[in-house]
Amino acid sequence: MPGTILIVDDEVHIRMLLEQTLEELEEDYGVEILSAQNGEEGLGLIKSRKPDVVFLDIMMPKLNGYEVCQRVKEDPEATGIGIVLLTAKGQEVDRRQGLELGASRYMTKPFDPDEVLKVAKELLGLDP
Repeated sequence: MPGTILIVDDEVHIRMLLEQTLEELEEDYGVEILSAQNGEEGLGLIKSRKPDVVFLDIMMPKLNGYEVCQRVKEDPEATGIGIVLLTAKGQEVDRRQGLELGASRYMTKPFDPDEVLKVAKELLGLDP
């Protein structure tokens, strides 16, 4: 199987938009797409399903995206998971914090669907 992508965002319309954006990878490459509605649920799926790429919102209930990112990067069983922080927090200090915690990428909302698709393909090692 070419890989698994997990979308973690508390806003249902953002999750749906990301799922629609990434469904091309599901159809063309057989990539599995999972979703979670908060950080706690997302962390549980990361531990149980070990996705290859996680699109992770920062401002969420239960566990925020920074906390999830940090826990994943500290977990030796979760090595190799690419984390893309996808958030409305566009300040340089926020971006720096996310990258220092181990995120592979930091993208701001509103996002360009083509850019999301490009980043997903790159992190999965699929043809551009």
